[in-house]
Amino acid sequence: MKIGELAAATGLATSAIRFYEQSGLLPAAQRAGNGYRSYSEDAVDRLRFIQVAQALGFTLDSLRSLFVTTQEFSGAQLQDELLQGLDTRLGEIDHMLATLRTQRKDLLALRERMLASWATGACVDPASVELSPVEPAPAPPRARRVTRAPAQPPAPARRAARR
Repeated sequence: MKIGELAAATGLATSAIRFYEQSGLLPAAQRAGNGYRSYSEDAVDRLRFIQVAQALGFTLDSLRSLFVTTQEFSGAQLQDELLQGLDTRLGEIDHMLATLRTQRKDLLALRERMLASWATGACVDPASVELSPVEPAPAPPRARRVTRAPAQPPAPARRAARR
């Protein structure tokens, strides 16, 4: 299928599809005799996976690492890698939730102090505001080394290659 058809099937802009291809998230498309990109049905699945993963908060770097890993492993190893990625993301979410709960508690306490202070005609001294310390997020597990695609040729050469 052509890039426009892929865009229609996934709801993505053609520029996003080209970006994912250039950044190694989507395998390079085959080129027809006229130079048009030709994608397989697997591209639709891959792009939908990327959309869902991004909606769940996964970064493009973590997805790129996952795609490299899925090429290296199969079976139980692949399942373990996927579960590790999900567990890492769940840990990040748990940390964000704890931080938000702490901030909410501090804001509610500050609101009550401000109301009580204003009732007496005074102002809250900003120096007296005490906030709970926020714990830094735990370091994610070390990612496997990701091999980078070769550098792109200069823009004029890329334009010539698209024609």
